[in-house]
Parts: sequence; C-alpha cells; structure tokens
Amino acid sequence: MSIPETLASDREAARKAHDEKKLSILQLALSALKNEQIALGRDLSTEEAQAVLRRQVKQLQDALADFRSGGRDDLAAAAEGEIAILETYLPEPLSDEELEAIARRVIAAAGASSPGDVGRVMGSVIKEVKGQADGGRVRAIVSRLLAGGQA
Repeated sequence: MSIPETLASDREAARKAHDEKKLSILQLALSALKNEQIALGRDLSTEEAQAVLRRQVKQLQDALADFRSGGRDDLAAAAEGEIAILETYLPEPLSDEELEAIARRVIAAAGASSPGDVGRVMGSVIKEVKGQADGGRVRAIVSRLLAGGQA
C-alpha cells in the first residue's frame, strides 16, 4: 500500500475512533501530498511522498522550537504529538554509525581528503541516504571525518 493510501486508511480509522488529533494531522499530510501531486501532474513516488512528509515534520519541528522559546508548552506538546504521528510513516533514520560508514565509503571513493571537499562529498552522501538522515547530521559527520583525517 502506498503512503497516501496508508494515510487515507489511517485517517478513516482515526475518524471512526474519534481521534481528532490524529485525524487533523493526517488530513494535513494528505492535503500536502495532494498539493504536491497536483504540482507535479502525476502520482508521487514513495521517495517523493516521504520527502513531502519530511517537509511537514521539519515545519512542525521549527514551530516546536518557536513554541518552546515562547513558553507555549501546550502548543509544544501538541507539535511533538503531531511529529510522532508523521514519523511513523517515514523510514527509520540511519544511526550515526551507519551514516559514518556511508560517509567514509563515499569519501574514499571520491578521494576526498580535506575540509574543502565537504561540498563534493555531501551531495553523494545525501543521494545515498535517501532522506534517512538530516542534512545537518550528514554535514557534521562529513566535516568531522574530513577535518580529522579519519576517513
């Protein structure tokens, strides 16, 4: 079953269970997926659907930071719950060890050896992890490996 189909099925289950919180976030996610599908003019691939959901999670994480800095614990708790719901539809993120192994392999294949090679390596690592790691984490690990010569 595709991500939109799974979301729609879970939305109906949430509707029947009168779970307004889950229903709301699933409707929002389905709307974002539909908007992307309309923009592209075709059905979304699994990777594209995951990218849309990751954008939704990122927006909620940004809002969460704002809520916390503004002392709005009620809204922060709601955002955390919404993030948790959306993350169930995304693949498990790579561990730091798995990410480092991929980065080491790409660095070796590219012949990169200095911090100036970070940009060149980043693109290849990002393509390989296919959204299973945040770009900030990738950059931190690649930078550390190239700066420390641990590649």
